[in-house]
Order: sequence, then C-alpha cells, then structure tokens
Amino acid sequence: MTIRVKKIINKKNKSKIVCLTAYSKSVAKIIDNFCDIILVGDSMANVLYGLENTHTITLNNIIQHSQSVKKGIKKSLLVVDMPKDTYSTLKKAIKNSKLIIKKTGCDAVKLESNNKNFKIIKKLVEKKIPVMGHIGYTPQFKKKFKIEGSTPSTEKKLLKEALLIQKAGAFSLVLECISPKAAKIITSKLKIPTIGIGSSAHCDGQILVTDDMLGLSGFYPKFVKKYVNLNRVIEKAVKKYTREVKLNKFPAKNNFLYGTKYK
Repeated sequence: MTIRVKKIINKKNKSKIVCLTAYSKSVAKIIDNFCDIILVGDSMANVLYGLENTHTITLNNIIQHSQSVKKGIKKSLLVVDMPKDTYSTLKKAIKNSKLIIKKTGCDAVKLESNNKNFKIIKKLVEKKIPVMGHIGYTPQFKKKFKIEGSTPSTEKKLLKEALLIQKAGAFSLVLECISPKAAKIITSKLKIPTIGIGSSAHCDGQILVTDDMLGLSGFYPKFVKKYVNLNRVIEKAVKKYTREVKLNKFPAKNNFLYGTKYK
C-alpha cells in the first residue's frame, strides 16, 4: 500500500475527504490545491462526449485523459475509472488495470460493484493494485437512476456488499445515491473511508463531477450544488470577444506579435 493511499485511509473518522473529477491538466492543476482525491471518471462520456451513458467510453479514452490529468497533479491521489467491460473477467481486469497504471502513473483504479466481482478486487489488491470500490447506483450495471437502501432489506444488502468489498481489500468505497440512513450505517461499520455522491453528509468524504458543480454540464440533480455558473461567465466573455472582432477592436496593437507594425 502506497503512502498516498495510506493517507486517505487514515482520514477515516478524522477529517473529511475532498474529491472531484478532472479530465484535463488545466482543471487538475487548479483543483489539486484543494482535493485529497482526483478521479478521472467515466463520467467524461456524458460531460465531454455528449453520450447518454458511460458504456461506450474506451480504455484508450480513459488513458489519454488520465495522462493529461496526471501532468497537473502534485499532491492529490489520482484514481482512474475502469470502463465498462474492461474488468468483466479476472484476466481482463489484471491486464487492463496494469495497463492503466503503467500508461498513466495513477495511484489506484476504481471498479463498480455488480455484487459479484469481489474476487477480482481481491486479486488486483494481491497484485499491489490499489482499488476504490463503488456501490449503490452503478451506471455501468444499472439503467434506472434511483435512491438505494431505502428499505430494511436493501439497506442490509448494501451493507453486506460494502463489507465484502472491504474484505476483498479495497481502500475506499464510493456510495452513490444511497439513503442517508444506509449511508450512515455503512460508514460506521466500515474501517475504510466512504466517499459519498448523493448519499448524505454521513460519509467520510464527498465527490462531485467538477463540471456539474461549476455549472458547465447542464446536469443538476438535487444532490449537486452549483457553486458558480461558468456557462454565463463564458457566454459573457465570448459575447465581448465577438463584439470587439466585429468592431475591429480586437486585435489591438498590444495583441500584435513582436515586431509587427500597423499598416
């Protein structure tokens, strides 16, 4: 287990863990100053590529964006999502996770749970590949977006799943769209940190898609707090640029390259 991974585990019950997504060096460089974990998520499918779901993002897509993000990170733990079907068998999981780490230099990979792939997590950890788990709403396996763990039976099922992922050796666990009560119980029972998204403040940390919280994505479910509306900021800047181009105010003399003279 690496020092960076140990630092995240040691935050359990001590301080909240701050996580955000990034898909480029420029964004990673900014958020690295404030985050404990930066995730290159398969959410890029929706945010960057305008796809309806995350199912068609490729290993090459993930690797390319992760290489860019890595260049902007100095202190945060870099976690990379494994795309759908890249860990459907043990052989594929080992091969693809090793490739991701080799090509990107990331600290860990994230796997969504289908309540069956505990052995895959265990084998990856045995091969010294740190794994972040993910339960609740798992977009790679579930079509319907809904709150999970709202009944005693589903709450019990989620807790069992979480404990099995912990037993398999995962160093942390994302809880997505899980009821507050279930999230509280799971967090209290686990020795590893829980990272919530739409799963209440009971979790050990929180993660959001950066484009969502900056008002860029157009996707704003209730669990997302929009901290700024960058859409309007960008729109205002582009509008000003357009006006200056049409009025021949841009480029001005101070925008000319060195040695260029007005004619």
